[in-house]
Amino acid sequence: MQRSVRMKKEVQMLTESPPHGISCWIKDDTLFNLEAQILGGEDTPYAGGVFKLEIQIPDRYPFEPPKVRFVTPIYHPNIDTAGRICLDTLKMPPKGAWKPILNISTVLTSIQLLMAEPNPEDPLMTDISNEFTHNRSLYVQTAREWTNRHAKQKTATEQHGNFEAGDNLRDNVYADGKTVSSRKRSLPMDDVTNIPAKLP
Repeated sequence: MQRSVRMKKEVQMLTESPPHGISCWIKDDTLFNLEAQILGGEDTPYAGGVFKLEIQIPDRYPFEPPKVRFVTPIYHPNIDTAGRICLDTLKMPPKGAWKPILNISTVLTSIQLLMAEPNPEDPLMTDISNEFTHNRSLYVQTAREWTNRHAKQKTATEQHGNFEAGDNLRDNVYADGKTVSSRKRSLPMDDVTNIPAKLP
């Protein structure tokens, strides 16, 4: 009961006042499975990218942190190829910094900050961490290439020349690797941050 009440408030807050560059909504009509998108920061190698994440709310939430992983591949010292994230706020004490006063909005904002400011001292990907520390230009180049390949939405005319100009294909990539595309009108990037959540 406490988990449901808490999540209804959190989803409402994310709908009405989402953090800048972040959107989050209910998946499969349940409060305990969420999807989110984070826009890559302008001054980072992830600029122009839309990074999708999935969030699972455990039974003991908020006394236990949510389980969050990237669905969109990202080249980052603290995020591995399975999308797992090395972040203090996603871990229980004493090794982590999760507290019940934190929430999904706080977590997503922390992940957004981690994207902009990697922590090479606590890496999940040692090779990328070493590259970030000792060969920053190569790291930036590779991270940009990954962003262009995996996180940038292509217009319909780029993917299928017979579609009208201005149409857009948005791919929904799920954990099992399947991709479902739906045809949508192109929106300014600012509009991505205001995707409405579906309340039960």
